[in-house]
Amino acid sequence: MIKTHEVAPWIERLARVGYVAKALLYGTIGALAALAAFSSGGRTTDTRGAMGTLLGAPMGRALLAAIALGLLGYALWRLVEGALDPERRGSDVKALAVRASFIVRGLAHGLLALSAAKLALGKPSSGDDEKEEQATRAAFELPAGEWIVWAAAIGIAGYGVYQLYRAATAKLSDQLDTAEMSSETGRWVIGVSRFGIAARGIVFIAIAWLVMRAAREHDSSEAGGVRDALGTLQDFGQWPFAAIAVGLIAYGGYQLLSSRYRRIRVR
Repeated sequence: MIKTHEVAPWIERLARVGYVAKALLYGTIGALAALAAFSSGGRTTDTRGAMGTLLGAPMGRALLAAIALGLLGYALWRLVEGALDPERRGSDVKALAVRASFIVRGLAHGLLALSAAKLALGKPSSGDDEKEEQATRAAFELPAGEWIVWAAAIGIAGYGVYQLYRAATAKLSDQLDTAEMSSETGRWVIGVSRFGIAARGIVFIAIAWLVMRAAREHDSSEAGGVRDALGTLQDFGQWPFAAIAVGLIAYGGYQLLSSRYRRIRVR
């Protein structure tokens, strides 16, 4: 049996590669949305759509293979955080809720890693919006399914609001070595990071709105992921949508900074 301390350094390195992978995906989503905002040939898309775009880049298959590996490492780190509690959060209700969220994130990024690997191997993969609709349809088939969908929508909205709170209060020092980051890059990157976090929070709130609409109408086709959420946000006008698109590019920059300055504990 492999002990935690034997695999921990590898998980940390792969987790940092995972942050680079997330930076590429969010940067691509934001860039395509920004081009769409100014009618320059872009489009609204999601993480899997971004993977498809990157597949068309030079050495696209190798790039997606690296992204898959990085996302897998990120997923493993989140699972370790949730299961082994290397940061010693404890086992009270709040700590267990946070640790459970890490496990959920780990599983979600594991699925993203699988999608990237499939695309690298030339196999098709459905987008976030299709998966959101499928999950909503499956929830409706369960006992009290409508209430489950409402609960999911409220949870997504709560996460989005929390991202806005993080952006407003600049709670970055808990996770990043902001002192070293500021000395090496300048304090302006903190403002850019906050802008990016806020933009992503707004996208999650838009996703929650779509899921709430699906619950209200009892219609899974009303649900959607990032792509549909960005489509909804386009209705607010060119400049607000462009600001959100640029914010997603900034969030990609924040993920890139996290690959270098994020405090990662795996043991």
